[in-house]
Amino acid sequence: MVGKNVQDALSERDAETIAPSREELDLMNKGGVRELLRNCEPDVVVHCAGLVGGIRANIESPYDFALQNMTIGSNVVDACLETGTSRLINLGSSCMYPRDSSNPLKEEMILTGSLEPTNEGYGIAKVAVSRLCKYANAQYGTNFKTLIPCNLFGYYDNFDLKTAHLIPGVMHRLHKSALNSSSSVDIWGDGSARREFMFAGDFADFICSAVELYDDLPEEMNVGMGTDHSVKEYYELIAEVVGYEGSFKHDLSKPQGMSQKLVDISLQGDLGWSPPTTIGEAIAVTYQHFLETWI
Repeated sequence: MVGKNVQDALSERDAETIAPSREELDLMNKGGVRELLRNCEPDVVVHCAGLVGGIRANIESPYDFALQNMTIGSNVVDACLETGTSRLINLGSSCMYPRDSSNPLKEEMILTGSLEPTNEGYGIAKVAVSRLCKYANAQYGTNFKTLIPCNLFGYYDNFDLKTAHLIPGVMHRLHKSALNSSSSVDIWGDGSARREFMFAGDFADFICSAVELYDDLPEEMNVGMGTDHSVKEYYELIAEVVGYEGSFKHDLSKPQGMSQKLVDISLQGDLGWSPPTTIGEAIAVTYQHFLETWI
C-alpha cells in the first residue's frame, strides 16, 4: 500500500521510479535484489515492502511476520551495501517501541524495554532492520536512514476482514453492517486503546521531501500526526462516513494491544513538515476508494 502511494507521489514530481511487483521480484531472494540494484543503479532506494496486517493476523502468524520482514529488510540493506547504493530510506514502524514506554514515543526509546506481545514478531523484525542500517553506517560509512511512521491507511489499502489493519478493516465491517442494517458491531477490548493514524498519501509526500532533503534527515526519525484517537472514536468516525447507525458492543475477551502508540514528531517539526489531510478527510476519501476497488 505505501509503496504504490510513494510511486504515485514520485511520478507526480517527474522522478523516474522502478517498482517491480512481487511477481517480478521476490524480495526473499537476496540475489535477485542485488541483481536489480546493480542493473538499475538507483540514486536512492525506498524500502517499503513487507508482510503487514492487523492484530488478528499478527497473533495468528508471528513466525511469518518476523521471518519475512527480517529477511526482506536484511536483503535490501545488504544489497544496497554490496552494490554501493549509499542512500536508502528504510521504513520502520511504531511497533518498534516498548509496550510500557511513556507517550509520545521518542526515537531513543527503541530497545529500552519489551515489545507488545500481540505484534512482537513484526516489531522485532523492524527493530532488526533499523539496527542493520545503523550498523552499516557505523562500520562501512553508508548513510542509510530509517523513517518510523505512525499507523497508515489510504489508497491501495488492504480491506480484507481477516488481515486488515484497524481503519480499513472497520470500514469494511461497518459497510457490510450498514447494508445489512445490523443492530450492533463488536469492538475488540473496551475501545479505550489510542492509536495515531495518518493518510498514506501524506506520508508518501513526506518521503518525496525526504529524498530531496536526504542529507538533513536524522538516522532514525518518527513521522506522524502528533495527535491520536481511541479505537472507539475511530469506529464512530468511520460509522458516520459509511452510514452505519447501529450500536457497538465491547468484546472484553479479545486483546486490544498497547494502550497508546503516539510518536513524538519533534524531529519532523524541525524539517518544517506536517501532514495536510485531516483524519476525517482521509477516512472519507479512503471509503470512496474502497467502494471503487473492493465492492
